[in-house]
Amino acid sequence: MAAEGDNSIYPIAVLIDELRNDDVQLRLNSIKKLSTIALALGDERTRSELLPFLTDTLDDDDEVLWALAEQLGDADFIVLVGGPDHAHTLLPPLESLATVEETVVRDKAVESLRAVASKLSGKQIEEFFIPMIKRLASGEWFTSRTSACGLFSVAYSLTSNNTKDELRTLFRTLCTDDTPMVRRAAAGKLGEFAKVVEPENVKRDMMSLFHHLAADDQDSVRLLAIEACSSIASLLSKEDIELAVVGTLNNAAKDKSWRVRYMMADKFTELQVAVGPDITKTNLVHAFAGLLKDAEAEVRAAACTRLKDFCEHLGEDYRVDSILTQIMPCIQQLVNDVNQHVKTALASVIMGLSPLVGKENTIEHLLPLFLTQLKDECPDVRLNIISSLDSVNKVIGISQLSQSLLPAIVELAEDSKWRVRLAIIEYMPLLAEQLGVTVFEEKLNQLCMQWLIDNVYAIREAASVNLRNLVEKFGSEWARVAILPKVLSMAKDSNYLHRMTTLFTVNLLSEVCSEDVIVETMLPVVLGLSNDPVPNVRFNVAKTLTKLAHNIPANIVQNDISPCIQDLATKDSDIDVTYFAQESLIAIKQKS
Repeated sequence: MAAEGDNSIYPIAVLIDELRNDDVQLRLNSIKKLSTIALALGDERTRSELLPFLTDTLDDDDEVLWALAEQLGDADFIVLVGGPDHAHTLLPPLESLATVEETVVRDKAVESLRAVASKLSGKQIEEFFIPMIKRLASGEWFTSRTSACGLFSVAYSLTSNNTKDELRTLFRTLCTDDTPMVRRAAAGKLGEFAKVVEPENVKRDMMSLFHHLAADDQDSVRLLAIEACSSIASLLSKEDIELAVVGTLNNAAKDKSWRVRYMMADKFTELQVAVGPDITKTNLVHAFAGLLKDAEAEVRAAACTRLKDFCEHLGEDYRVDSILTQIMPCIQQLVNDVNQHVKTALASVIMGLSPLVGKENTIEHLLPLFLTQLKDECPDVRLNIISSLDSVNKVIGISQLSQSLLPAIVELAEDSKWRVRLAIIEYMPLLAEQLGVTVFEEKLNQLCMQWLIDNVYAIREAASVNLRNLVEKFGSEWARVAILPKVLSMAKDSNYLHRMTTLFTVNLLSEVCSEDVIVETMLPVVLGLSNDPVPNVRFNVAKTLTKLAHNIPANIVQNDISPCIQDLATKDSDIDVTYFAQESLIAIKQKS
């Protein structure tokens, strides 16, 4: 019995020693072993000994406290204290953690408290959780009051009507707290709380709190109130929104703080969906246009990011007219914005307006803007336009697209900056897919071949990969006619780098070409390069032949490839060539 008793107190004793150690990592590791210790103790002793001990020993490093808060909210740990019937015993240590100074610890404690609350019965909520909320909400330090704000929504629906009245009153007190940090926390949870409050109380209580917070003297509070607006508006009738919400939104779009206007722009489509298309038409289109013209670049960029979604959510009966009369003039200015982040954000979405305004309007209003952006000095602007060409292609057709935009694309593909050329290469398969084989061969095929002899290795390498991707789209027979003659002719080039490029390209094309194409067109050229005067070419022949051997019949490997590699391995005068050839022989034998 004594030995058994000693073992039963061992986990707590060890934990006490480790938590008193000066080594933070040791204390952190001990906290991470709480589940093991609780399992050894059993649920009764975990509740009566371990949890009280943890509650009393919370003076520690923030990282340790965060780990403790995480452990106590874990679903497995709830099981270790005896399951949902005893889950309320986890509240005291988490309540203490919810009052500490470090924000990330408090946030994790609140997250865990919410997880525990989801396991509690209505009786436990009334008996244990609500008193805890009241203590936190009336705490002397603002830290506890900020934590309390995140707990109302998870308890409200499980309480009696009298308690609900108390909770709404208590939340109102937090919304009017003297400390900005508390009001900020309340504003951040206002929308979440409103979703669980009865409709009549939303109109009576939540709306007045929303107006109060939206007019707060701290911009950090006002912007969070705007974030909550979409949740509140979704709970109200059209009439109530017009009376109680629209004015606040219009004020926020013109707020003196750019941070509030930024939040308004960032959340605009959510607000738009919440208030509906009719109110959007009468009130929000003008507000959104104002954000697109905002004095701060961050606000304009945020509004640009939401441009396509905003236009998609406009009512069909007024969408085109609103875009052309109110939004398009703003876009025309933004195309030449002084800030590249604004132009980049616009370029990422502007193509998406084509399906919304139709073919004629795209050609008349949007195509000139696309051309301007394709010539923009910022590479990201140009690339965002190119990557979205499929949206325009579906609307105006490939003929119009090739006439209007391809010259600009060709100009970019020959840009003096190799990184620009590289980026264009990466989008070439996408362009090819949109243009089709005929237009691609006519307009861009020659360009793809020129990249194979570029002065920059990264361009040559990307060009080889590009050809592989094109063959994957257009087929092996297309490669035989349109690609391979030009690629293989480089095997006779006087520049050994071009001959190397031939081998690299063959390597990649062999992955997507048919067996006949490999044997009839690629293999003879590669075998011929085994006599190249440059050692680098010859050992790359060995590597390439190994790759080809995986995709052609065994008899051809035995009769043509193996003898060639054998000669390189035994007769070549260069040590690197013989080494790679021997490696190739081994690889081919393993394959067979």
